[in-house]
Amino acid sequence: MTTTSIITRQLISAKSVALHRVCLPLIEPFRISNGVIAEKDAILIEITTADGVVGWGEASPMSGSFYSDDTPESAWGALSKQLIPRLLDAGEVDATRFYELLREFPGEAFAKAGLESGVWDAYSQTVGLPLCELLGACARPIPSGVAIGIYDQVGELLERVERYAAQGYQRVKIKIQPGWDIEPVAAVRERFPQIPLMVDANASYTIADQAMFRELDNFGLMMIEQPLARDAHEEAAQLQRALRTPLCADESAESLDSLASLIEKRAARIVNIKIQRVGGLSEARLMLEQARTAGLECWVGTMPELGVASAQGLHLAANAGFTYPTDIEASARWYVDDVIEPPIEIDPHGFITLPAGSGTGFSVSREKVEKYSTAVEKFVA
Repeated sequence: MTTTSIITRQLISAKSVALHRVCLPLIEPFRISNGVIAEKDAILIEITTADGVVGWGEASPMSGSFYSDDTPESAWGALSKQLIPRLLDAGEVDATRFYELLREFPGEAFAKAGLESGVWDAYSQTVGLPLCELLGACARPIPSGVAIGIYDQVGELLERVERYAAQGYQRVKIKIQPGWDIEPVAAVRERFPQIPLMVDANASYTIADQAMFRELDNFGLMMIEQPLARDAHEEAAQLQRALRTPLCADESAESLDSLASLIEKRAARIVNIKIQRVGGLSEARLMLEQARTAGLECWVGTMPELGVASAQGLHLAANAGFTYPTDIEASARWYVDDVIEPPIEIDPHGFITLPAGSGTGFSVSREKVEKYSTAVEKFVA
């Protein structure tokens, strides 16, 4: 397909949109400093175009206040009352600029990410190209890293690290919180002295904990992710000046404006770009450009999401500007089942290969969506 044909066909028109709220059990509970979950509660967005193409998106906030103020309930409300009516009223939309329309509405990043990714999926299938190419990348094997939660005993943590390292994951991230930091990190580093290791605090510390971070500085970590509160940019800059280990911004890098503040204050050297947190694929691309221009390293994070959003994240991660392994992992790492076919898998060397074909190369199983649905609502233009 030529560039000209893409340009002439890049507008799509949504004929209908269906919301599917689904709930899938996790392999085991996932615990971080903010709480614990045992199932994945997400919203799948099914967009049918006037041409009969079906695109899928996913709005994937955690339940309750696990990660942010956005919840499945708030995302459903934003989608049904504001965002979907705006899409249907817009008629033809340009997928590459749909994010500009979404900026008319404040907040609701997860809902926006779900709807926009559905538009991108419908667009990529309409023009018959892989999503990564439309996002400015070439398909390549994506290096994958594993994220491991908090456990009651260090022995449990060591067993998980050994298990996932044997599966090939290229780096290990462990969650920390006050009272669960030096001991587990020291134990992992002693047992696995060569493993690429990072820690994620999920904003659970303050600058008063600087002495603890200086201890962590001795373990040869890849990075320390989100040590302080999301708006503590000045304090993060102070902490970064005191450490050799790079700080990685996660919750702090929630928008282009917040990223600009982090850059100005030199509050991080690495940025975790999460499509859900920043409001969609287009916003994520803009943040990647801004971060790389400022000399920051980047990688693609996850909530984690189900296969729909995870597959789209892999296509974004194909961009050469992402230099660290993604947090997107095999479907079987998280879920008893997933809603896509084939499931996401890693090879023995820790890479995920993108399937050939238009869109993401993965298909959504309608049978599984129906099996795990707890609510459905349809909107027609």
